[in-house]
Amino acid sequence: MNRPVVVGVDGSPESLVAAEHGARAAALRSRPLHLVHGYLHPLGYGVPVNPYDLGLPEPSDEARTMLEKAAADLRGRWPELTVEVRQVAGGPGATLVEESRRAELVVVGSRGLGGFAGLLLGSVSAQVAGHAHGPVLVVRPADRQVAADGPVLVGLDGSELAELAVGQAAEEAARRDVPLVLAHVVAVDARPEDTAGGEQGAGRLLAETAATVRQRHPELAVAERVLRSAEPASALVEASADAALVVVGSRGRGGFAGLLLGSVSQALVQHARCPVLVARPHAHTG
Repeated sequence: MNRPVVVGVDGSPESLVAAEHGARAAALRSRPLHLVHGYLHPLGYGVPVNPYDLGLPEPSDEARTMLEKAAADLRGRWPELTVEVRQVAGGPGATLVEESRRAELVVVGSRGLGGFAGLLLGSVSAQVAGHAHGPVLVVRPADRQVAADGPVLVGLDGSELAELAVGQAAEEAARRDVPLVLAHVVAVDARPEDTAGGEQGAGRLLAETAATVRQRHPELAVAERVLRSAEPASALVEASADAALVVVGSRGRGGFAGLLLGSVSQALVQHARCPVLVARPHAHTG
């Protein structure tokens, strides 16, 4: 199954930046790129007012023009890339969550049109990051240039979620031909003996994980980094300033969106200084 890379595009600057990242991701994976626009408002705007008119509104010419222009620009920059555009009669978030069932990767901007300025992550992005059925790339921040040749950063805590994140981070670093940085945060506000034990445990965890990654990806440069901080989330957000991508784990699917990403993962999705890949297994289709 040749799963595409799917990007949600609404014409906002953030979504157009996301489309660029999606094109690069599709080219690195040798996958087609699908630019998708869900043209019903998440709260139902666009649905016919007349209760006797059961038909859905038609796709708009304005959105079609916007999508075609974005596609033409991306084809010009990545001539080998197959780019398709599509309008879907559905709320943007729900549309992308459904698209994720058949996607290799879903890409969203950190904030689209509308919403409150104080929200760092738009409602659509949060919905997709919380409920998608496969990996999600949240492109943020839109106002800062991120070095494409920077390393891929992933935090370790010894959990199964972190194992999945490390695996997808290593694959991404190998595709990009950049180093992989494995990081573990040791609490600095603990008792001295606890801190010493934490650093020893961190060293073992990092060494064992690095050995596994090097066995699977012998060509990959892998660095081990111990971060010392009272706040793991803050330490990883700060470390993300030097990265091209940070990879976080997800707790799974279903339930409330706030329960799907752990607190550290949520902090990185909201505040990281580079794009964030939310690692998830692909949905089984067929």
